Amino acid sequence: MAKKFILIAVLFFAMTQVWSQSKGKSRIPLLGEEAPVFKAQSTKGTIVFTTDYGQKWKILFSHPADFTPVCSSELMELALLQQDFKNLDVSLVVVSTDSVSTHSDWVKSMEEILSKENTPVKIDFPLVDDSKLKIGWQYGMLTPSHESFEAVRGVFIIDPQNKIRAITFYPSNVGRNLDEIKRTVIALQVADKNTVLIPANWKPGDDVLLPYASSVDHLASNNVKEPDTYNRSWYMQYKRLDK
Repeated sequence: MAKKFILIAVLFFAMTQVWSQSKGKSRIPLLGEEAPVFKAQSTKGTIVFTTDYGQKWKILFSHPADFTPVCSSELMELALLQQDFKNLDVSLVVVSTDSVSTHSDWVKSMEEILSKENTPVKIDFPLVDDSKLKIGWQYGMLTPSHESFEAVRGVFIIDPQNKIRAITFYPSNVGRNLDEIKRTVIALQVADKNTVLIPANWKPGDDVLLPYASSVDHLASNNVKEPDTYNRSWYMQYKRLDK
């Protein structure tokens, strides 16, 4: 009876701590804010995010649980694209609320599936243990109204200065588009490098937009005609970049 009482007390204390966090400490970091730093165990050992990744682009993926079908399809696709992200100087980190040992089993299983499908690849990016939900709270990925406190399926794109540049949350029944995530990284890099804007449905190599002119008069008095530029309107100036 005493042991049962102690167990109930421990569970009550744990839930109280979770609920106390939900009353003010958990919030989604805003675009332009510093990415929250955390230290955790992973399939690649202990990592300190973002510190360990230096002046690189980083993408943090969150998953509610291991061995779930949609998440597994995403991670296998991510594994097939990991070299593309490396070429873009992007480090990938995956967070899930299961333990490192479960993560390791999941990685092994996914690698076996890929091997059977004649696309053998080793998953090089770390899967982080967030079984205590600490990272989920830091990144605002746990909703207080959700009784199970499962992490949402989120994506945080973080620049070399450790500023959050893009955030996307996905429903549990719809897989992420990894090509779109890669396109977003490329778009951000192109925009930063060239001080330009990225139009709708842009693909690498497409024309970009120049910063917005506040009026026709402003455009006429301040704009110096640049090579490879053209207008669709006074407020829509395009530029062709070297391909």
